Amino acid sequence: MVIRKYKSSDCGCMAELFYQTVHTVNAKDYTSEQLDVWATGSVDLKEWDKLFSEHYTIVAVKDNIIVGFGDIDQSGYLDKLYVHKDYQRQGIATVICNKLEQSPKTDKITVHASITAKPFFEKRGYKVIKEQQVIRREVFLTNYIMEK
Repeated sequence: MVIRKYKSSDCGCMAELFYQTVHTVNAKDYTSEQLDVWATGSVDLKEWDKLFSEHYTIVAVKDNIIVGFGDIDQSGYLDKLYVHKDYQRQGIATVICNKLEQSPKTDKITVHASITAKPFFEKRGYKVIKEQQVIRREVFLTNYIMEK
């Protein structure tokens, strides 16, 4: 597996990975209505590219397939961390997260973790600051503000 910095040409594959992962991996913790508003299947690739280019964004590549990605901003906000649905439980999220946590020039890292991701972050030493309800298109999604 190769871990490398994000390139704009990765964006479309990352959007597809995001959609597929949310709709399969997170299906055990969220309703289909919640999944549909979380990952609609149409993201603004220009907006995503801008965000990923501004943040420290890395991708994991295995067999020429993007199998995971994550990004963190300079304030220590870990925005996205997703692993391909077919490559779960292989340590990919751990490798990506290790790299992301080394990058910000801050003592505190914050993440808004899904119900599904919460145990992963707890094992890494993150503590729940609060549970919150995020509203997307009038649908409530539970996540957790966590810090390390």
